[in-house]
Amino acid sequence: MSKTLRLTEKWMHRGLWLVALVFAGFLIGLGGTVVGDLPKVEKRLTLDDFMDAKAVAALRGTIKNSERAGQEADSALEHAQLERRVAEADTAAARETFNNWLATRRATQLAEQDAELLSRTKALDGLKDRERAAGVVVEAQQQTALDARQTVKRERRELGEREDVAQKLLNAEQRRVELRVFLYRLTLTLPLLVIAGWLFVKKRRGSYWPFVWGFILFAVFVFFVELVPYLPSYGGYVRYVVGIALTVLVGRQAIVSLNRYLEKQKLAEQLPDAQRRDELSYDTALALLSKSMCPGCERPVDLKNPEIDFCPHCGIGLFEHCLQCSARKSAFAKFCQACGASRERPGLRPETGINPA
Repeated sequence: MSKTLRLTEKWMHRGLWLVALVFAGFLIGLGGTVVGDLPKVEKRLTLDDFMDAKAVAALRGTIKNSERAGQEADSALEHAQLERRVAEADTAAARETFNNWLATRRATQLAEQDAELLSRTKALDGLKDRERAAGVVVEAQQQTALDARQTVKRERRELGEREDVAQKLLNAEQRRVELRVFLYRLTLTLPLLVIAGWLFVKKRRGSYWPFVWGFILFAVFVFFVELVPYLPSYGGYVRYVVGIALTVLVGRQAIVSLNRYLEKQKLAEQLPDAQRRDELSYDTALALLSKSMCPGCERPVDLKNPEIDFCPHCGIGLFEHCLQCSARKSAFAKFCQACGASRERPGLRPETGINPA
């Protein structure tokens, strides 16, 4: 098609396509902003929205307090264990000293040392009592730490069960929210697609075609980027069903369009040759001829063969002789390339509009 356009017209078309793309870009930016804000319509849900707030707060408070108590018990346990080790060391040292003194006492057999024996024995018993007391403290702290850990474990298990139930409810609600957001997107997208389809059918060749095509590109982008990726899946059933429905719809429309086109071509091929050429667009005919295609039936034809004046497929005239100079020229050309005479009014020159005769 571009080969049949004037140079200025060609660059003007390119500039208008740039306008269409820029227009589509701004529409896409605006549409993306609107569609991106759609999820904000719905409240952002969390697990806490599906659990008893008071019960959960009590459980979390118990867990927090138990963890703090466990940490304090662990610290106290370390301190108690240290004191028990010190008491054990003192007892062991005192027992060793006592054993040494007792051995000396047996060797000397001095009666005046009996009082010291009682004193040393009493001191050793005191150290042993201190060791046992430290052991009791250690055991108490161990029990406290164990109770705290068990409480945390029990409360966490109950909290986990509540969270599992809440997670199922949250997932179900998120699917519903996802569906609602998709319906919002669909509500915005469908009118755009309908308008784009109407513009494509009715206005794509009008004077304002850059804006028409810009809107069409915008609608296509919104459909494939802003709608299709957010189509609910539900295990793939929805997407496959929608894909089948769209394929059937598009395929049926393509078949209907093809049959309508073939029927139109059959009817057109039955019309008189001159009427068929008059009904063809000049630019479309030149574009097809530049590709060695028949403008009447769009089948390939050897246009370089000087003996072919009519399409061997549909019979439309492709070449004729100028009524002014008898030169062989394209039947679709408005003026003769040899003498410049108009096809509609032989002898009329295009640059002046005056008959030279």
